[in-house]
Amino acid sequence: MKTKSKNSRRSFMGAILMGATASTLSLLTDPIYANVPSFNEEKMDEAEDWFKNIKGKHRIVYDGSTPHNGFPIIWNWAFYLSNNETGSEDKDITAMTVLRHNAIPFALKSEMWKKYKLGEVFGVNDNTTKAPSLRNPYYEPKEGDFPLPVIQGIKEMQQRGALFCVCNLALSVQSGSVAQKMGLDPKVVYQEWVDAIHPGIQLVPSGVWALGRAQENGCGYIFASN
Repeated sequence: MKTKSKNSRRSFMGAILMGATASTLSLLTDPIYANVPSFNEEKMDEAEDWFKNIKGKHRIVYDGSTPHNGFPIIWNWAFYLSNNETGSEDKDITAMTVLRHNAIPFALKSEMWKKYKLGEVFGVNDNTTKAPSLRNPYYEPKEGDFPLPVIQGIKEMQQRGALFCVCNLALSVQSGSVAQKMGLDPKVVYQEWVDAIHPGIQLVPSGVWALGRAQENGCGYIFASN
């Protein structure tokens, strides 16, 4: 059974790579991406177990594929707010945000934003300076980062039971792209990004895998746009 499980998971990752978008596939076929970091058995088990944290009657998953001015985080907070206002406590609520594609930097510490100019790479501006952000504005937001001061960032939402995960496939491809432009080793940059994921944010094989697992665990699906 264990061997079958391993084979199934390898087949899954192969299918993910074969099903990549044309733009992503062009990156993956570049020789520099020949060794996309594998999602091993231990990591897969950890990711599967993480979905056991989904709880309560009211369950939603937000598809955070692009930065959208922070709305992948804003809608997570809004789900808790509106359910609280209609009589549900936090213990009866789970809102999950899947950070994938161009929204992956929201999972990373500000040191990576500054070192690799992630605001410029992913099109995220600092609302104060109006220039590409050199920090993660939505993990522990400062005044002015969100359109309303009462909106909570990722860290505070996690304390309420909200869940956030980030796509390993996108991290692999995007870190490789940045590494190539900067003349760096893509494996080193990838590992540095993974090590910089904020506590409690789960690394998952791919964003679309996580969206599927969330729905299998009773979460409704919403695309997180503004």
